[in-house]
Amino acid sequence: MTKNGISYRDAGVDIDAGNALVERIKPAAAATARPGVMDALGGFGALFDLKAAGYDDPVLVAATDGVGTKLRIGIDTGHLDGLGQDLVAMCVNDLVCQGAEPLFFLDYFATGKLSVDEGARVVEGIARGCQAAGCALIGGETAEMPGMYHDGDFDLAGFAVGAMQRGTALPAGVMAGDVLLGLASDGVHSNGYSLVRKVAEHAGLAWADPAPFANTTLGEALLTPTRLYVKPALAAIRAGGVHALAHITGGGLTENLPRVLPKDLGADIDLGRWPLPPVFGWLADAGGIAQDEMLKTFNSGIGMIVVVAADRAEALADLLAGQGETVHRLGTVTEGAGIRYSGTLA
Repeated sequence: MTKNGISYRDAGVDIDAGNALVERIKPAAAATARPGVMDALGGFGALFDLKAAGYDDPVLVAATDGVGTKLRIGIDTGHLDGLGQDLVAMCVNDLVCQGAEPLFFLDYFATGKLSVDEGARVVEGIARGCQAAGCALIGGETAEMPGMYHDGDFDLAGFAVGAMQRGTALPAGVMAGDVLLGLASDGVHSNGYSLVRKVAEHAGLAWADPAPFANTTLGEALLTPTRLYVKPALAAIRAGGVHALAHITGGGLTENLPRVLPKDLGADIDLGRWPLPPVFGWLADAGGIAQDEMLKTFNSGIGMIVVVAADRAEALADLLAGQGETVHRLGTVTEGAGIRYSGTLA
C-alpha cells in the first residue's frame, strides 16, 4: 500500500542538496592532502597516520573556534569566500602557539536552508586556508536545520588537530629580557565584530558604502581574512630561540600575551613601535573608543607575538621577514606581572 505522506524534503531538509555539496567540495578537499591522510571524504570517520606524517613520539594538540559575528557581514553582503580562511586561521594559529604543526581540519556548517553554491564557496575557502597552513581538510558536517536559523543565515565551527614531538611544547624557557617580535595583522581578523558592527551603525554607514579607511566598500574591507601565521612561525621555531607565541585574538594584546608568560613575569610594550592600521584609527575615532579598550578588544595591528631569546632576536626577525611577515620589535619581557604600555597607538 502506497502512502502519500510527508517527506523529509517537505520538512525542510534536502538530502540531495547535501549530497551535491559533498560532491562539489571533494576536489577542494583532495587538494589539501598531505602525508598522513589515509582516506577521502565520505566515511563515518576520517583516518590519519601519524607515523606517515613523520612523528615517532607525538603529542597531539587540538583547537576549536568559530568566526563570530563577522559572519553577519559576510551573509549580509554575499562576500563569503574569505570566511573559510578566517575559520581555519582562528584554529591553526592557536595550535602553532603550542609548538604544534597543524595536521588536519574538520568543519561544521549549519544552516536553515542549504544553498549548495554558498556552502561550496565557504568550504572551498576552508580548503584554501588548509592548503596555506599545510593541513588536510579530512572531514566535516553540513547540518540543514529548518527553524533553527533564519533564511540565508548559517554558522561555522572549525576543529584542528596538530602534533609535536614529545618534549617540544611551547611556551618554554620564557625569561626576563626576552624580546617581543610582533607580526603585523591583516586588519581586524575575526574578533571584536560585535563592536565593529556597533561602530558602523553609530556612524550611519551601510556595508555597501565606501570605507572611510580603504579604497573599497566598508563590508569588503572588514571582511579581509585573518592572516595565517603557521608556516613562518614553524620556521622560526625550528630555527631555535623561540620561547613562546601568542595569537592576538579576543582580549587583544592586554589579555593574550600574559597567557604565555610565567606568572611572575610581565612585559613592557612601546605602542609607538608599529603604525596603527587605518581600520583601527577609524574604529577608535568613529566609536570614540579609548586606547585601553582598543588594546583589550582588537589586535590593533599585531596578529601574533613571538617571544624570543634576546641573542636570537635579530636573526629571527630577519627569518620571519624573509617568510613574508612584517615584523616589529615591540618591547621586552620584564620582572613583575602585568603588561605595561608606553606611548600611544597612532
